[in-house]
Amino acid sequence: MGVHQYFKSLSDLELIIRCPGKFKFQEHSVASHSFKVTKIAQFLGTVEEESGQNVNWKSLYEKALNHDYAELFTGDIKTPVKYASKELKKLFGEVEEEMTRSFIEKEFPTEFQAIYLERLKEGKDETLEGRILSVADKVDLLYESFGEIQKDNPEPLFIEIYEEALRTILIYQDMNCVEYFLKHILTDMLSERFTEHDELTGITVRIIEERGFNRH
Repeated sequence: MGVHQYFKSLSDLELIIRCPGKFKFQEHSVASHSFKVTKIAQFLGTVEEESGQNVNWKSLYEKALNHDYAELFTGDIKTPVKYASKELKKLFGEVEEEMTRSFIEKEFPTEFQAIYLERLKEGKDETLEGRILSVADKVDLLYESFGEIQKDNPEPLFIEIYEEALRTILIYQDMNCVEYFLKHILTDMLSERFTEHDELTGITVRIIEERGFNRH
């Protein structure tokens, strides 16, 4: 019992596969996703800082590293399912929060419980760091689905995931880092050659135009 169980659980995150039950050319674990989201958030935070924003790096790193720890208890829920309705999303959030709280209160010494209740709570809030996390999370999801589409995976779910991720990113188009991503990084992504290139480019342009983002 104790912090040992927390350290041990970190390896378990390597065994939780994202988007379970669907054929994938490349599997991604919750642990690898958390690492990638942190690296993406670091770059997005850098863009914001270079644009004059004051980034709380401690907060950003903690939010990004810990944002999916609760999936240790619930597993990964497919994105279209998890966000099917506001009520369902809220319910998933409440379950994850309660299970995380129970784990911390059971395993952590009293003097560290408040710290870890704060660190492991939902990090996607209205702070700059929370907004960066929301974008970074969807950027990695976009890349995971893009990798499957690029490899010609016939499963239509990955097109759905790509669309949902891009629509969510566009909610934050007022942010400097999202403008940079859309104008530079997404453009480079779509310039790569792959079988479904024209279809995916068409989907991307349509969604961006629906959201009113000016790419010029």
